[in-house]
Amino acid sequence: MKKSKLIILIILLIILILIFLIIFLLTNNKNIETGNNDNNQILNMNSYEAKIEVTVISNKNTNKYKMIQQYKKDEYSIQEIEEPENIRGVRIEYMNNTLSIKNTNLNLTNIYENYKYIAENNLFLNEFIDDYKNNKNSKQEENENEIILTTDCKTQENKYQIKKKLIIDKDTGKPKKLEVQDINQNITVYILYNEISYT
Repeated sequence: MKKSKLIILIILLIILILIFLIIFLLTNNKNIETGNNDNNQILNMNSYEAKIEVTVISNKNTNKYKMIQQYKKDEYSIQEIEEPENIRGVRIEYMNNTLSIKNTNLNLTNIYENYKYIAENNLFLNEFIDDYKNNKNSKQEENENEIILTTDCKTQENKYQIKKKLIIDKDTGKPKKLEVQDINQNITVYILYNEISYT
């Protein structure tokens, strides 16, 4: 009689352990899949267009800009300033390894051929994605509403641009903001994505 009770107790204990194990595995597997699905589109995008607000913070002052960014993989990167008014219409275009800086209000254009430094431009979302994919220190965290991707900037020579953090809204799967940090982890550039569409 005692042996049969002991066997039943052991069987129940094994069943409970299996149930808890299955629940644990299903819960963790669901979280991993959700995280990957939410940011997978951004990490594999081929183009985007965004209206952004950029705040640049230095030791002496803080400057704010409203811009439009456009990017198409292997074709172009374009950034045009909408505000402040005194530099409205300044347009930076990078195509075919050539950088053009235009001022549409003054009808001025400067062209720089074989310009390689656009790859260091931490204002573009595609540059964050390239750095995130190609850096061993990249990591992903999640909270209730956001996915947070962090990585190192491609070039570490500039002490004002060492790390980057992209915050993605879990519900929409779209970027909310991008932060660039200096060597002391102070924010030096802060980008808000007011509107963004990507493919």
